[in-house]
Amino acid sequence: MSHASFDLRPSAEDALGAMRQSVGTGVEAGDEDRVRLLVFTSLYPNAAQPRHGVFVEERLRHLVDGGRVTATVVAPVPWFPFRHPRFGAYSAFARVPAHEQRHGIRISHPRYPVIPKLGMSIAPWLMYRALLPVLRKLQADGPDFDLIDAHYFYPDGVAAARLGAALGKPVVITARGTDVTWIPRYRRPRAQIRWAAERAAAIVAVSQALKDKVTALGVAPGKIAVLRNGVDLDRFQPRDRTVIRAGLGLTGPVWLTVGHLVALKGVHLAIAALTHVPDTTLLIAGEGPERHKLSVLVDRLGLHERVRMLGAIPHAQLCDYYNAADLLVHASSHEGMPNVVLESLACGTPVVAAPFAGVSELLDAPEAGEIAAERSAEAIAAAWLRLRDRAPTRAATRAVAERLGWLPVVAAQHALYARIRLAAAGGATAGAEP
Repeated sequence: MSHASFDLRPSAEDALGAMRQSVGTGVEAGDEDRVRLLVFTSLYPNAAQPRHGVFVEERLRHLVDGGRVTATVVAPVPWFPFRHPRFGAYSAFARVPAHEQRHGIRISHPRYPVIPKLGMSIAPWLMYRALLPVLRKLQADGPDFDLIDAHYFYPDGVAAARLGAALGKPVVITARGTDVTWIPRYRRPRAQIRWAAERAAAIVAVSQALKDKVTALGVAPGKIAVLRNGVDLDRFQPRDRTVIRAGLGLTGPVWLTVGHLVALKGVHLAIAALTHVPDTTLLIAGEGPERHKLSVLVDRLGLHERVRMLGAIPHAQLCDYYNAADLLVHASSHEGMPNVVLESLACGTPVVAAPFAGVSELLDAPEAGEIAAERSAEAIAAAWLRLRDRAPTRAATRAVAERLGWLPVVAAQHALYARIRLAAAGGATAGAEP
């Protein structure tokens, strides 16, 4: 069994060939030939949290659209009794519907108990105990599923490994970021992540940097496939930015940040960097617990005329903001494979990013943007000045994104699932590669 890494950045011809080999010529497979997935993750959008885990949904949508996979999603949420907004994030969990359908995919949101601040070590067990009867009922009601596709290693992946063992189903676990960069710092979760990795049929990492993190935990490299996120090149593309900017009342250089307003995203650094570039406007798209602190920082630095707090922007409208901007600033301390960077590049907008692990896998060409020398406001401003002097065309930046579409990712993902199903039928261990 060879364990060479997937090459997911082929030419357009190679990508099309891979897709044809893996998923046929575009004619949907019969029901008996489709891989039936049970997608298991607490990171999935819902009616109360439409941006929560959208990167998992995007991957699944493109996979299902290929016609060779069917999927049912079980996206558990913590149990909480009160819906009133004064209870903060937990009230949103209470508002999540028990069942819904998004983009033609059936989704269940069963509840599981959590113990805030105290239950980190037992979270996978609590999730497993609550979800085992749910999955058994899904099996009994039929049709049965071929494998469990879990996203985020802890607690979801660990719980999924337990569920797979109880139900006799192979499990694929996808590592996405802090689940393997931050959580393994804690002894008990690290041991449980190793346990789940040993029992998984295969592991997916969304970047080579994350594969290295999983390998460092003692997992055999050949068991891990690098399947990066893709970008929808039709949804995110260059538009008439003159018209868009006029409609938004924008002039001069414009920076954009997109994401949940938490400290690790580094939006405070983008704001502080404005003090070094006095002619620039910053648009901040997102909501989160840091919003008030960021507003205070804007006022303290006297930047209220140059910073716009946009709030949460619907995913379908983000393309206009990427097109309006001259730069996406992504100053995260750590990431997996950030979709916002892919989306910005697809719109022809270059990126300045902090030097987190894996960023060079995306910003690997001068036209894509700049990696700051360090994670600081001064370094971000300096990177912008270098990029401005280089002045890549938007067409050249878009060309970088055109090799990062979903086609080769979907092909490789389906091929992995098909191998695991075949190996399970024969009682073998699939691994990441054929």
